[in-house]
Amino acid sequence: MAGESATGAEIRAGRRALWIAIPGAVLSVLPLVWALSSALRPSEEVFRYLYPLSWHTLIPETVTLGNFVTLLGGEFHWAMINSVIVAFLSVVLGTFLSATAAFALAVLRFPGRGALFGVLVLSFLIPFEAIAIPLATTFRAMEMQNTYIGLVLPGIGSGLAIFLLRQFFLNIPPSLAEAARIDGLSWWGVFRNIYLPLSRPSLVGAGLVVFVFQWQSFLWPLLIAPDPAMKVAPVAIADFAGELGVDYGQMFAGAILAAGVPLLVLLVFQRQFTASLASSGTKE
Repeated sequence: MAGESATGAEIRAGRRALWIAIPGAVLSVLPLVWALSSALRPSEEVFRYLYPLSWHTLIPETVTLGNFVTLLGGEFHWAMINSVIVAFLSVVLGTFLSATAAFALAVLRFPGRGALFGVLVLSFLIPFEAIAIPLATTFRAMEMQNTYIGLVLPGIGSGLAIFLLRQFFLNIPPSLAEAARIDGLSWWGVFRNIYLPLSRPSLVGAGLVVFVFQWQSFLWPLLIAPDPAMKVAPVAIADFAGELGVDYGQMFAGAILAAGVPLLVLLVFQRQFTASLASSGTKE
């Protein structure tokens, strides 16, 4: 009886949580729905139905794909391509560097390891905007302005990705590495043959962290890549606000296209990302 009572209480608690979660989910989706609706209507109608609120606030009275056609017929598609290139290179290089750094902090024994990890954690508290301008000055002095290298380098050193991978590596039994070392395997072999194959979900999670940081980056590309040929999607979207006015229709269309890429990536890799977060918080 006690077990049945506890089960009933859990069901009622789950239902209450569901009734709270559903309105929250609807409210969180409404801005995205309004942005999509604004992208599908003429620019002059974007703010016409904001007050008073009506069904036309979320459902366009006149549906048109003109904003997307004009957008993709211009230079915006090159900005999207630049964003994809920068994000891809950042994920490949950033995930590899984060994995090697996490392996060293989790497995190798060397003086100052704890202090180095503490500095890494403290780096989370420093906003990138605080160092962006002096860093851009340094990159310009090294002639990395308007280059993919200049756009990619700041994003490959992700402290959060290193933290997540280190926490996962700590869950792997040290006896595996010790046995491999006794068999004559080098530390690089241990990392490549044991730790990397066991950490695929966490590698996906770390890669997603790097990807999201680079994809939504605005200030750094604005500072280091002013050349129109090197613009990324967030900067290109901001350019729709010009001196003579703002083309809100194309701005919302660009925002939908730019948001669709990370949304698709997260939907594809959501299970691995959730598994990486779950496994990084416990140690057996």
